[in-house]
Amino acid sequence: MEPQLQSIKQRFGIIGSSDALDHALSTAVRVATTDLTVLITGESGVGKEVFSKIIHNLSPRKHNKFIAVNCGAIPEGTINSELFGHEKGSFTGATGERKGYFETVDGGTIFLDEVGEMPLDTQAYLLRVLETGEFLRVGASKVQKTNVRVIAATNVHLDEKIKANRFREDLFYRLNTVPIKVPALRERREDIYMLLRKFILDFAEKYHAQPIQLTDSARVILENYNWPGNIRELKNFAEQISVLAVDKMVTDLDIQKNAPHLLHRNLPVPGRFGNDPNGNLDEREILYKLLFDMKSDLNELKSLVFGLIRSNDLQIPDNHAMAALMPGVREHSGSSQHITANHGYQSESDEIFERRDSRPVIVDNSLAQQYEESEIIEENLSLEEMEKGMIIKALKKYNSRRKEAASELGISERTLYRKIKQYNLPD
Repeated sequence: MEPQLQSIKQRFGIIGSSDALDHALSTAVRVATTDLTVLITGESGVGKEVFSKIIHNLSPRKHNKFIAVNCGAIPEGTINSELFGHEKGSFTGATGERKGYFETVDGGTIFLDEVGEMPLDTQAYLLRVLETGEFLRVGASKVQKTNVRVIAATNVHLDEKIKANRFREDLFYRLNTVPIKVPALRERREDIYMLLRKFILDFAEKYHAQPIQLTDSARVILENYNWPGNIRELKNFAEQISVLAVDKMVTDLDIQKNAPHLLHRNLPVPGRFGNDPNGNLDEREILYKLLFDMKSDLNELKSLVFGLIRSNDLQIPDNHAMAALMPGVREHSGSSQHITANHGYQSESDEIFERRDSRPVIVDNSLAQQYEESEIIEENLSLEEMEKGMIIKALKKYNSRRKEAASELGISERTLYRKIKQYNLPD
């Protein structure tokens, strides 16, 4: 399969060598020779239409028509007419009959992009076409037949639309005969620089200019950015920096000047790394955020301890512990150090300070007997519980304003809304 994949990449101009990309491409090659319905999923800008063209051009229908229809761009009142046609006088403005796409592309392939935005009544018509190959023009009573292969694509989660009664469950299973997940750009970071070089060279050839180069530090910035707009955003950046760069060697300072947003890295909060349908979360970033929170808590604890010591003029007899807790305090063998009320340090060998009576940091044991023994409870390390807690804190901080809370968490407002429903949190 490897030589065949390389040949297909060259033929259709696909750049990349990541495992996720190769898996999606090999699935498209295998299903191309059949007439099975395919559902391509992935974020906006990942190249879902390219996969639909690959499937069509490798299929027995390659000599017939191929048409791409954006279901989200067609008004709800005219989409039925666009897809299935209409009869003269069937509605206001229908001055003549019109053939729909399913009629004109008979024997070919229809690519339905953003199928999740299709109205419910249109979904019923589409389901009938997929199951029987029959359809009706708007305003007609005569049933017509068509032999069209349907490839659908979506950048939203259809299961959520099904739960909201905005997408038919039976249509979903009919479309999802063979699913293909096109990976986001951040899931194939090893391909970012290869794609960028391709776009830079294409731009330089188009405008007869010398292509720019990137320093290692600039390349690291680009490979660590999440690219929410995916390949489309990367191409726009390549053209932008090719025009705005003063020197042909682009540094990290040039990126900071012309595209400062690339230096910002959001830390989204995931639920399940392996089963999350978003497929857009980085476990390492979550661990970083948890470590940052732990460091903040530790600093607050240090401030509390030293505040108690200074306000009560207490002694710390253990130099090892002092050196570990407060950087900059040096250990002296054979002597003990004290923190005094004036925040200075006192040594036994230093005669300019008056020796003070030793007082313990902890209260007397007799007082400790007044308290019952406490039970140590292990902290819940579930990532879901951590995520739930962080969402609750963010909502409480911004008085349930989801937009500001989502911005604080580094996720979209739609994702936050889905998480609130998932954990059954008060809105």
